[in-house]
Amino acid sequence: MKIRKSMLIQSQRFFLLTALGATFFSCGTKQQAGMMGGVPEYATITLEPTSIELNNTYPAAAIRGRQDIEIRPNVSGFITKLCVDEGATVKKGQTLFIIDPVQFEEAVKVAEANVNVAKAAVATAQLTADNKRELARKNIISEYDLQMAENTLASQKAALAQAEAQLTNAKNNLSYTQVTSPSNGVVGEIPYRVGSLVSPSMATPLTTVADNSEKYVYFSLNEKELLKMTTDGSLKKMPEVQLQLVDGSIYPEKGTVETLSGVIDQTAGGARVRATFKNPNQVLRSGGSGNILIPEKLDSTIVIPQSATVEAQDKIFAFVVTDSSTVNQTMIQVLPINNGQQYVVTGGLNPGDRIVVEGVGFIKNGMPIKPITPEEAAAKMQQATQQAAAAAAAKGAAK
Repeated sequence: MKIRKSMLIQSQRFFLLTALGATFFSCGTKQQAGMMGGVPEYATITLEPTSIELNNTYPAAAIRGRQDIEIRPNVSGFITKLCVDEGATVKKGQTLFIIDPVQFEEAVKVAEANVNVAKAAVATAQLTADNKRELARKNIISEYDLQMAENTLASQKAALAQAEAQLTNAKNNLSYTQVTSPSNGVVGEIPYRVGSLVSPSMATPLTTVADNSEKYVYFSLNEKELLKMTTDGSLKKMPEVQLQLVDGSIYPEKGTVETLSGVIDQTAGGARVRATFKNPNQVLRSGGSGNILIPEKLDSTIVIPQSATVEAQDKIFAFVVTDSSTVNQTMIQVLPINNGQQYVVTGGLNPGDRIVVEGVGFIKNGMPIKPITPEEAAAKMQQATQQAAAAAAAKGAAK
């Protein structure tokens, strides 16, 4: 009895496995599912002209800030303090570096003393000149003596003006010991540290402050593309562009093409174009890279799924269903740009043609098929999936 029971269980398991395998085989090969008189069913569509928007892709040559300002010192000295770090967001007028101010503070004190001396000399010369005028009015001294006193007063006033100018210069030099940011932005690389000797003539700047509120993205268009996109010579009609980042994601803010070089670089074979993008969240950084995407809308064109084609020896083929319900393998031509899911057909197919859109890897040229709609194919696939799941569940219950 035990032997007979064991054999019965094994027979049931074999039957379930056979049914499940047949179900999957029929789904995968399309040879058994929905067969009518031995002819397999395949989903087909009838081609009609439609509209589609595709993106032309151009490598971004450079991404720069609205202003990328090199920060250089106006005086020479040793750095005594770094007030910011690399990558810090700064405001206009914020202190970035402090250069040793001692010698400049002393220069201000000397200049102030010189101004005071000059002021005293002017006051003395003024008294002398006033006295000489009174004596000259009474004919006590000659006109020569009076003129000498006037000249001395003028000379002392000039000396005072010179001393005041030197004081202003000394104060400016002292203020330059605090190197400030000329604009809002983000601090770049800082190659210098505390104790470094810096001067206005050094080749490498202290750092760079990039105004990241807007970003300029530069790319190139060749002469043919320029003529196609700017037929009226104006940039105003160019569509908004997008920026594809290095990770493949699309930057959320759209950009505007604002400038176009008036000269075509014969070496590069194109003209330099600048697109401007808002950068509210500081995602874009100067020196970054990516791709500019310019949309192009195509009207009254034939579009087919890429899954409805096969490739062989760099040629693309589709399967056209004839009036006798056989398939004819047809070579087609497509645009070089696509959205990764569809092709825009430029040759080989016509409106009204009916093509196979799924399972093309199993089709042979001249093969008879039964055309069905994609909706019918999806329903049959769902049914087959449910049957496979039920068979698997039955198998599990038998265990």
